Amino acid sequence: MGETFHGAAVITLDAKGRVAIPTRHRESLLDGGRSLVLTAHPDGCVLIYPESAWEPVRARVEGFPSFNPQASWWKRLLLGFEEHVAPDGSGRVLLSLALRLHAKLEREAMMVGQGRYFELWDSGVWSAKLGQALSGPAAPPPGMEDFSL
Repeated sequence: MGETFHGAAVITLDAKGRVAIPTRHRESLLDGGRSLVLTAHPDGCVLIYPESAWEPVRARVEGFPSFNPQASWWKRLLLGFEEHVAPDGSGRVLLSLALRLHAKLEREAMMVGQGRYFELWDSGVWSAKLGQALSGPAAPPPGMEDFSL
């Protein structure tokens, strides 16, 4: 596994539901492979992983307890929506209709780096969730009390 993914980019879905992976991230996302892994996140976005970074996550998800209802729904989302896609010659990947519906992706999207992967959000959903998060208390969440910038 190579580079970490950071930064945010506004990208546009074309009429066929394809997004162009920003040029600066294409090579690193492919990480020597030929495809990316796309899947649904419970918060309502699409996750974009290099295949090599996804495999350890997938292995953990497969071990979720099947009799725990919440764990079962996470497994249904993460594995049920899992797709392996290869970018075309222009660096575009096709988002399935199922993933587009899950994330409410229509035209404009935000691609946000999260270290080992990217999140792909509908721009309107992103703005609403970001505004909601920033309007809350300025205190860090539990477990991060000693965090400093």
